[in-house]
Amino acid sequence: MNKYTDDEIRNMKKITCQIAADYLGISVIAVRTGMRYEKLPIGFAIKNEDSYTNSWSYNIIPERLIAYKYGKINEVQVRGIEQNLENIIKEFTEMKSDLSFLLRGDE
Repeated sequence: MNKYTDDEIRNMKKITCQIAADYLGISVIAVRTGMRYEKLPIGFAIKNEDSYTNSWSYNIIPERLIAYKYGKINEVQVRGIEQNLENIIKEFTEMKSDLSFLLRGDE
């Protein structure tokens, strides 16, 4: 099991489930399952809808991982972050739709 410092976690471009598991001292399966069922608030697990297989993508946020390790993340903070992300995604989806409409040239 690898040990990572908080600074190493902060400086990583991508944190894998294996790195998060090593950092927290739990199994990779616990990380994946916890994220899929929204019980481990260290990032987001996204089911790949375009795939014929049951595949998932994981986005682990360094500061949330560190805060979780030290017991400093609470549900109010998590809900606030998730609500902001939902708003961003909604706005992005609307912009994508508008752009598609403009590119088609439909009037």
